Amino acid sequence: MRFTRPSRLRSTTSRPHRTRRNRLFLSASALVAVAGLALPAVAGAAPAPKVDQRVLDSLGAFAPAIIGSVATPGPDGKVNAQLLQQAEAFANTPGMPAEVSKVWRSVADFLGEPGRKAAARQLAAEPKPGDPEIPKGPNAPKIQEFLYPTFGLGCIPGGGSLGRALVTAGPQEAPAPGPKRGEGGYVYTALGTGPAIDNKAKPLIVSWLNVDTGRTGTTTLKRNPKINVKDGPGTFTGIARTGKGRVISAIHGNVTTKTKEQVVSCTIVPVIGLAVI
Repeated sequence: MRFTRPSRLRSTTSRPHRTRRNRLFLSASALVAVAGLALPAVAGAAPAPKVDQRVLDSLGAFAPAIIGSVATPGPDGKVNAQLLQQAEAFANTPGMPAEVSKVWRSVADFLGEPGRKAAARQLAAEPKPGDPEIPKGPNAPKIQEFLYPTFGLGCIPGGGSLGRALVTAGPQEAPAPGPKRGEGGYVYTALGTGPAIDNKAKPLIVSWLNVDTGRTGTTTLKRNPKINVKDGPGTFTGIARTGKGRVISAIHGNVTTKTKEQVVSCTIVPVIGLAVI
């Protein structure tokens, strides 16, 4: 199994910390009850992604476990072992649709030994600080998309919006101002909406956990003044100081945009991503 690093794009604040468990679980519970990543504007012509309700139902229910692990690490200060156990249990559930089982297996492998070995090989092959970085050919770093498209009910007046997410590993130029080495740049785009608006009362948040170091944090994703600011779709970005290693993330919360001359806020179904930073 190969987990690829992100590529360079052209074109917001994070503090690693331990957040309050109750706050996270209340937020996560509300998100799961609600039922596409547009890259920045250049991907507007691409076919709209399809939402698989089975994946949303299954993986969305796992998001609170990730968020809870950010708040409550294991006794060794690293990943709570129950997170891997739960992923393995879902991956081995009899009768699960093949598409859903495949996603769960990727999560379980990423958290377990296969992911550790793959990440170690990838990080060992990285240029060291000061080395020239010239990505080319099949080994050029790639954007790391989240596992599935998600959905925001009511993100468009009278309807919903497909949402997709990605993360890039620094050093990169995107999302602006660009993640540095050991940082991840997150992008969430709500298809079909107008320009993004920051909403402190109802933020869009990524909760992340470095599987290899136990470092955790939450990062608010905000309107980026360099991406889709005129006509949309609403695009929210943030840079997190995750440190190097395997990082599992859950984006959750609310998207606020100016769509059809209205300020619209909606809750998204949580979306999960795996990345090597």
